[in-house]
Amino acid sequence: MTTRAKWLARLSGVFLAGDLVVWAHAIAAVGAGLATVLGNLQVLLVAGLAWAALRERPDRSLLVALPVMFAGVALVGGVAGSGTYGAHPARGVVFGIGTSILYAGYILVLRQAMSPQTANAPRGGIGVVRPLYEATLGATGGAAVLALTAGDFRIGGAAAFGWLALLALTSQVIGWLLISLSLPKLPAALTSMLLLVQPVGAIALGAVIFGESPSLDQLGGVGLILCAVVVATAGRPISDSMTKRRRPAPALFRTPDEHDAPLSA
Repeated sequence: MTTRAKWLARLSGVFLAGDLVVWAHAIAAVGAGLATVLGNLQVLLVAGLAWAALRERPDRSLLVALPVMFAGVALVGGVAGSGTYGAHPARGVVFGIGTSILYAGYILVLRQAMSPQTANAPRGGIGVVRPLYEATLGATGGAAVLALTAGDFRIGGAAAFGWLALLALTSQVIGWLLISLSLPKLPAALTSMLLLVQPVGAIALGAVIFGESPSLDQLGGVGLILCAVVVATAGRPISDSMTKRRRPAPALFRTPDEHDAPLSA
């Protein structure tokens, strides 16, 4: 990897550090299941951010999905109904949206770091392990800075450390390697449906393991959010929904193809 590609990957890790910290606060505010559903909004937010910041016209499916998504978020946040689950559901929604925005930044910047021209690997890229390693370095530094500045740092016992190590090795290391390898090879319809396994599974496991019981209105909001994700990703791979756009983007976020000239520093 070039020096520029390494620093882009590390910058993406800083976004990931913020994402994980904010997500932990979302879990405390609204529960693990609902926080995971809210964290899946990045599929829509990437295209929305590109539209607002980069003036890239979104696909028509995004325009259809956005109001459905906002309605679902409002229901999860307890705008309607009673008996809303979570210590602070409205705050949990804010943290959940923040999680999605930071995760979208992570995806966009990491994609640029892995592009052949940026990484100086024009014949097939650089794989996935090295960029994820550099992103992990960035996430470590970012998490350390956030811990020291926010005073939000605690050292637990051996059991807590063991659970964190298991989380890191499974969902973060093995999971991301499998995602990076498999998404480009799967049909769009299949990836759209597989994307729903995580939030639905989180809701179910939250109920079984932690006794979480979202209200009917909140569960209706979950259904609307998942419908919006399916609509927004229909007809194209998830990797395209999160990172690729039809119009050229500025160099930082653009994924060059083999016909492009190398990007300037």
